[in-house]
Amino acid sequence: MDNRVYYGQYSLKHWLDLILKQNIILPEYQRFFVWDEEKVRTLITAFKNKQFVPPITIGAFNIGGVTQNLILDGQQRLTTVLLGYLGLFPDKDLFKGTVERLANENDDDIDGEEQLDDILQWNFKKLTEKGHNKASILGQIAPGNYKVIDFAIDESFLKKAFLGFSYLVPQNADQQVQQKYYSSVFRSINIAGQRLFPQESRASLYFLKDGLREFFDPAFIKRITIKNYSTVSTVDFLRFLALLSQYVKDENANHVAAGFKSAMEDYYEEYIYSVAGEEPSTKFKQFTEVFPDGNFEPRFERLEQTITELSIPIQYTSIIEMDTYLFGLIYVIIFEDKAIDIAKKEDLIADIDAKITEFKSVDAHKKAPSALKYLRARITSSIEIYNHYIDG
Repeated sequence: MDNRVYYGQYSLKHWLDLILKQNIILPEYQRFFVWDEEKVRTLITAFKNKQFVPPITIGAFNIGGVTQNLILDGQQRLTTVLLGYLGLFPDKDLFKGTVERLANENDDDIDGEEQLDDILQWNFKKLTEKGHNKASILGQIAPGNYKVIDFAIDESFLKKAFLGFSYLVPQNADQQVQQKYYSSVFRSINIAGQRLFPQESRASLYFLKDGLREFFDPAFIKRITIKNYSTVSTVDFLRFLALLSQYVKDENANHVAAGFKSAMEDYYEEYIYSVAGEEPSTKFKQFTEVFPDGNFEPRFERLEQTITELSIPIQYTSIIEMDTYLFGLIYVIIFEDKAIDIAKKEDLIADIDAKITEFKSVDAHKKAPSALKYLRARITSSIEIYNHYIDG
């Protein structure tokens, strides 16, 4: 049978019922609510003025014989409806201030702090976990991280305002077949211009194949950060995987990311699809060639252990430092399945630091470290250094 797509619209009240009863589910990859208060008010005004609001996309996914209705596109809009109904808004500044106050009070009773929802990494699951109706949710809200706002929404409005949907039903219970189908769906959503932020868009693709989230975005790597000006961000591990996968395929860095200078996110997306999606890309070393048994965890554990044993920095102030330290290490352990001689760590670190100093002595490199020629130089040099310190 063919895949089916159903179209229609529900009242906002019905959408709220679906959310609160968890008849529609937010997938793990859709982690954060990013709209500000002004955008929430703008959407509510659009409903009140009967203006066009893009429809929601829901996908039926059969997992172990149980069908789940996953929200594929429209988290921000549905969250806005829920927040408007509850009269709440997750306030980052209020949350940060509350955490600082609790810390400064040095109070041994930390129950209040434990009840706070992490507003910095928030989605509507934080609310639906508290209850299945307005009263139960509001009764579980701890003061200190939500603003109470009257969005002037009543039952009459919720019954008379409508939001459209498309409901996708793949006609095959095989999980791999369903994942292929949703692979094309994610492509269509992105092509249509409703792109998520880069990391969110990638995370939606990790869903395409079970067990690969920890491959693309391992938990231990989140403690490694880079600071650019006033912004601190987690190291982008997928970037290392994609670039090194092409390096190992070509056996050099000469053509790494060629043609993607201004579209690196498309490059990373192609790598994700190659590993988890519809068909492998000829650009990269195939996942099954790097991990013949599909088991990547032991190498990742060795990488985490080696970072600790070598005292590799976990905070960087420049991409030059980060790349020189990490490219070769990741390549040797993850792609070559080899180990580093820890006994020679002082010499290894000295060689890396010397290379970083050399790179930084070139003004053009410092000013444009993302230029492909400099990126390729860092990949090549880092791998060459680490190859001199392979154990055995």
